[in-house]
Order: sequence, then C-alpha cells, then structure tokens
Amino acid sequence: MRTQSQGDSVGWNACQTQFLGGDRVTSVGREGRRCGAGILLLVTALAPLCAVRGLAAADENVSTAIEHVLEQSDSTRSSLEERGLQTALRAVYARRNDAALWRKDGRPTPQAIALRDELGAADARGLDPSDYPSEASPVGGGELAAGDAWARQDLRLSAAVLRFLVDVHYGRVDPVKAGFRLYAPRPPLDLVATLEKLSVAGDVGAAIDGVEPQFYHYRLLERSLRQYRRLAQLQADLPALLRAPDHPVQSGESFAGVPGVRALLRLLGDLPAGAAPADGSPTLDPAVVAALKRFQSRHGLPVDGVIGRATYAALATPLTRRVQQIELTLERWRWLPAFETPPIIVNIPQFRLFAFRSTADLKADILQMDVIVGRTYPGMQTPVFSADLYHVIFRPYWDVPYSIARRELVPAIRRDPRYLSSQHLEIVPGSDGSGAPLPATAENLAAVAAGRLRLRQQPGPDNALGPIKFVLPNAYDVYLHATPAHRLFKESRRAFSHGCIRVSDPVALAVHVLRDTPGDWTPERVRTAMEATDTRRVDLARPIRVMILYGTALALESGETLFFEDIYGHDRRLEALLRAAAGHAGAAAAPR
Repeated sequence: MRTQSQGDSVGWNACQTQFLGGDRVTSVGREGRRCGAGILLLVTALAPLCAVRGLAAADENVSTAIEHVLEQSDSTRSSLEERGLQTALRAVYARRNDAALWRKDGRPTPQAIALRDELGAADARGLDPSDYPSEASPVGGGELAAGDAWARQDLRLSAAVLRFLVDVHYGRVDPVKAGFRLYAPRPPLDLVATLEKLSVAGDVGAAIDGVEPQFYHYRLLERSLRQYRRLAQLQADLPALLRAPDHPVQSGESFAGVPGVRALLRLLGDLPAGAAPADGSPTLDPAVVAALKRFQSRHGLPVDGVIGRATYAALATPLTRRVQQIELTLERWRWLPAFETPPIIVNIPQFRLFAFRSTADLKADILQMDVIVGRTYPGMQTPVFSADLYHVIFRPYWDVPYSIARRELVPAIRRDPRYLSSQHLEIVPGSDGSGAPLPATAENLAAVAAGRLRLRQQPGPDNALGPIKFVLPNAYDVYLHATPAHRLFKESRRAFSHGCIRVSDPVALAVHVLRDTPGDWTPERVRTAMEATDTRRVDLARPIRVMILYGTALALESGETLFFEDIYGHDRRLEALLRAAAGHAGAAAAPR
C-alpha cells in the first residue's frame, strides 16, 4: 500500500503516463495532432483516476514549496544560469507570488498537458524531445513531501518549456560558433510574458507557432519535415537499390536496380501513381526516365534522366539523412532576423540568388537567378555573412585581392612578362589600388607579392567582374558581380570562384536594386551604362540587406522539397555543434 507521500510524488507522472503514452494530446488546432475534444476528454478522465490523497494537497502548500525549491535547489541555479533562464524562471513565479503555473484544484491544467505533449513532439519542429525533460526525478534518498513533489513538477515543466522556447526562437547553436557571421540578431523574446501566455493559452500549439520564425518558407520546411519523417519510415519496405551500376544507365537499358529506383521515385512522388506499372522490370523505361529528371532537378543534379554516379548516390541517400538536412536547415533559418526591408539572399549550396520585392517570402515577389560561388578549397569558399549593398559600379576595375595576386598572378607574370598586358593588368600604388600604373619590374612585382603595391584589371570585355559590380562592404572583400565566363552557368555544380558571387542576370539585378534610385533605371539604361567607356558609380537610394546563407534543404510553395550537396561541409560541423550543445544541456536541464 502506498503512503500519501509516495502517491504525491508520482501522481502527475502516473496520470500523464496512463494517457500520454497512447493517444497523445497536444495543442488545440495544430496540424497533425489531436484537437480540443481530446484534451477535454483527457482532463475529464484525469479526475477520477487522480483522486488520490496526494492530489488533494492545498495549492498554497505548493506555493510555499516552490519558494523553498527555488531558494534551495543548486541544480536550478547552476543549470539554467548559463542561458539566462534562471532569471526568467524566478521572475515568472515571483509575479505569481510563487503560485503554481501548471496545477489547479489539485490537478494538472489543460495547458500543462498540452505542453508536455508539445515537448514530447518537439521533433515535429526539428528539435530533439530528449532535450526538454519535464518529468521530476527523486532528490536524495528520502521521500518528498507533497508540496515539494508538486513544486518540482511545476518548476521542471516550466524550465523545460523555457529552454524549448529559446531553442525554437533563437536556435540551439550560436551561429558565430558555426562560422556564420550574420550580424543581425533575432527579435528579442520576452520569456516571462511568453510563459505566462502559454499557461492560459486556449491553443498552446498556436502560441508556440508565434514564437517560431515567421518566414513562410520556414513553415513549408516544417511541413516537409513531417512528410520526410513519414517517407523515411515507409522506405524500409521498398526493394533494395542494389549496388551502383558499372556504367551510366541510359533510357531503354537494363539495370538490376531499376525496380528499386522505380519504387523509390514513386514513394517520393517523382513518379506519378499509375505510371510505369511494370514494377519488376529492370528496363529504364520512359516513365522512369521522366521521373528521374524530376528527381535530378530537385537534387541539384544534371537533368539528363541517366543513372550516373552522382544520381545513384543521391538515390541511395537514406531518407533519414534527408530528414537531418531539413532539421539542420531549420536550425539555420532560426538564426535569421525578421525582414524589415526586402533583402537579397544567396543560398550557397543551391547556387541561387533571391532578390525580394517585398518582405513576404512568396515566389511571385522574388526575382531569382543562378549564381557561381566560391570553390570548395579552404580559403576560396564563399563565407556566410550579411552586409548592406550601398552602390553599384558600372565598368569597374578589378582590384585583385592580395591572396590571388601573390599565389596566382605574380608567378604568372614572372613566367611570362607579356601576361600583364595580355590580361589588361596594371601595377598601381595605394591601398585602394588607385594611382598611375607602374612598370612590371622585379622590384615592383616583389612589392606586389609583399602587399605594398596592388594589381588591378582594367574595365573591358575580359574583366573578371564583367561590366557591373554590386558593392557591399564587408570584412571578406566579397561582392556580387557579372562575369565574362557565361558558359559556367550551364554547370549544375557552380563552385568556381575565389569567394565572390557571380550573377547570371546582372541586368535584372541592377534594375532591381536601382528601382528606387533616381534616374529611371530601365533595362535599356542599365545596358547602356554597362557598355559605356567610363567607370561610373551609382549610389542606391537606400541600402539593401544582402544575406549569404547556407541551407541544404528548401521547401517550395508547390509542395516539392529540394536538396543540395553539402559542398563546404557546414552540415557536418553543425551536427557536431548540436551534439555538443545537447550533451551540455542534458547535464543541466532543470530542477530535480
């Protein structure tokens, strides 16, 4: 027979476990979860099941116990202080005179039940439910008094929710630690006010939705996350892809892995239902070829309908890995600020630029174009950062970065003195690369290699920047520009630059950024300025925020999900940081 204190210490857990282990009750109105009727049913059912002596303890005793636990619990002070949650935890109870947040009339509130289930389903938002334990655990060797048991339950749930709110709003990792310097913090979150709002919310899920980033494509990516979790479970029943083909498999050819490819493409929706009914055939038939092209397009591959090495590798990637890509991209999107003005975004692994015409991230309001980004070698990768675009330069000089001059151009000039004139290069004094050109003497070349003189390339058809440069001052000396090497845009994997970003449609981008600048910058006028003989600087009417980002998954309004190669290895590094953060947080989660 249980004593009263034993009943009190396990009462909430026992009632929660009885119901939350089966049909889970979550926030009202949240897609894919139980609705309000389920919560009412659960709360009604709790009454007779929890009518034990422990749940009859007076609420004022719990208030006293909460005050006692907050004062005495070293685990509370040490574990939550680092993330600023200790202050919020104390403040929210101080404003209530230490009254319980999640208990009323001796029972857990509907909001408590919904929140416990939201935490248990944190993976639906790309988070790890194990990071938010809300169950109280025994402290010491003795039995807990009734008030202490409920106080610790209340505090532990509050602490878990606070951490969840921080993670879902700001992200779990400091972007600077991941090498991302966005210099634009997320809007501040009032943790005390938000926790109080949740404690009385009629729709807990909707309240949490309001804490998440409000980008439309963030919501779309969460939808893709739910879809790919389901697809990953179904993939286990598909035929195996077998080993990679010995040679690229063309349309009409046979390959033993085609049945597995066909089944996967049908699961993913690239092969419409009812198409290619001969599931067991090893022949790469036209329907599968068409589906392969859709798959290739979604995965940043050459769209040829051939099962080559890269396409097979993408097909063989487990869908659980695609789930991870979505989770990692959601984490990065949590680092982004709200769009106060329409930005320009470059997604590095997608090789794509998005120029927003409004702050709404809708396809109809976005100018898109292909870009070329930095190579995958260290020192040549395009950095992840944000900066303001202030002006454009028509017919620009290319002031050669010191690293390129020292490593590549000075050795070429020393091998062939004619290289300087054939590439329209000049040696110039001054830190800004200005001044009268100097002769290519051995002394001057040594000065260039030492950084005392500069190389620059004259404007013209061979200029590396093309006829226009978009200037956004930053510590990396990275900018957007045109290019004379248009052929490279035909490649699907466009990592060819030294770090700067080459744009495929400089005229359209110039018209976009100059749209509010005096001068009636039509496409015709932009082309005239690009073809002129003089260098010209045009200041924008107002700066435009440019964000150079990195996401290997993207959800479209059409319902499609795109995946891209982790060309710089940023996904692997972020995974390591998240594991470290989870381990640290798990050691100090909440009051015990």
